[in-house]
Amino acid sequence: MAGNLKRISTHVLDVSRGKPAASVPVRLESKDAAGEWTQIFTGRTDDDGRCGQLLIDGKESEAGEYRITFRTEAYFGMQDVDGLYPEVEITFHVREGESHYHIPLLLSPNGYTTYRGS
Repeated sequence: MAGNLKRISTHVLDVSRGKPAASVPVRLESKDAAGEWTQIFTGRTDDDGRCGQLLIDGKESEAGEYRITFRTEAYFGMQDVDGLYPEVEITFHVREGESHYHIPLLLSPNGYTTYRGS
């Protein structure tokens, strides 16, 4: 059954530099009923550290399990910094009736945190 999920977005902030994390490779996947992951989006954060829409424009998605993967090794390599985590995976549940999920990532070379934004 299709839900009304119309948007998944993210914002990556490099707290060690006090700036948005531009050009971070980002991938969004959804899990199907068989437990297999299917890629929905692949791209990079913009100059402001954002990906404003990870879903296909105009297509509503279903409730279920989703995963965003950030290739932090690529980002820190561009900064000539040796980070601890080569990638950060955030797996989250989308509930029926929700229209927007914003999943920010606060990043440093040796740690990260996330929360559900608005």
